Amino acid sequence: MKKLSIVLIVKISVTILLWGLPLLIFPVQVFQALGFPELDPLVFIKLLGMAYLALVVGYWFGLQEVRRNKYPDATVWVGIVSNGGAAIILAVYGFSNAWQNWGTFAQIFMWMSMVATAGITGGLIMFGVLGSR
Repeated sequence: MKKLSIVLIVKISVTILLWGLPLLIFPVQVFQALGFPELDPLVFIKLLGMAYLALVVGYWFGLQEVRRNKYPDATVWVGIVSNGGAAIILAVYGFSNAWQNWGTFAQIFMWMSMVATAGITGGLIMFGVLGSR
């Protein structure tokens, strides 16, 4: 289950550093400077950041289970649904050019988020559902 631990550590790190904390603590001017469109109303962005950090709590508990040689069923399935769903949504919007008028950094960030969520989903399936039992 060592590979599942690595997937969970990557997921926790990426979620905190790239999605959760920035949405909670960055002022709207930072997002605008990075090329994202106006975020309004801001309360929904802050709620999303908090929801991401709440997911991190679940991933953390799942990681602790893996370290005790227990398979974290709920954590793996929540991860597959949340990351797989995010990857699909990002792909649909990306391939329909939804962010073509955004700044370069913002566009790259969104595409990389799609790749990251798809990769995490794949890791959870390969090293979780298919590999850890």
